[in-house]
Amino acid sequence: MKKLKENGLIHILNNVYSCIESYVDIPAGKTVELDLGCGKGGFSLALAERFPDSLILSADIMIGRMRKLDSRIRRRGLANISLFRVEARHFTALVLPDASLDRLHILCPDPWPKHRHRHNRLLCSDFIFHIYRVLKSSGVFHFSTDDVKYFKSTVNLIELSGLLVRDDDALNDISDIKTDFEKRWNDIGRKVHHACWRKKNILNHGIHGQHGN
Repeated sequence: MKKLKENGLIHILNNVYSCIESYVDIPAGKTVELDLGCGKGGFSLALAERFPDSLILSADIMIGRMRKLDSRIRRRGLANISLFRVEARHFTALVLPDASLDRLHILCPDPWPKHRHRHNRLLCSDFIFHIYRVLKSSGVFHFSTDDVKYFKSTVNLIELSGLLVRDDDALNDISDIKTDFEKRWNDIGRKVHHACWRKKNILNHGIHGQHGN
């Protein structure tokens, strides 16, 4: 952990290999949401204000963004957000334990539109497995992008994985909340596409399938 400002605390987790519980207390039964790649944090702040009894985890690799978000949190007097400066794959694969999140939001990530750069995209087959692992039973994954090709590619990847089932109704309670990026795109007439999935209970699904044969 590294203190960056007076009264402000950002957890610096790059190259740190330890469970999130070493940095933040998560009581049993607590609702936990992660804004992964939170940017300037407008979405995280709105979640924290709307759900004061939930714990909001905000993670981004850009330290300047985290410092600005830290200042915004302190100005609003919010006590239910924890900040992490960390790479997304590192956080999901090595820091978050199994079944730790009620909702995971990945909103307007870099689409890496050029074909030769697509291997840099966050949403890929192995990452979808980590999403599945860190979600609680019936936990929710929320994805958005303004890039239509990236959106269709992600929807297809998740359908092929068989790990999550589409449920856009899981966004009804936050459908009015927009990220800073989405507001910017909307201001210039660009639409941001959203989709939501629930974690599928693979074990029960398999058992029901056997009974049906």
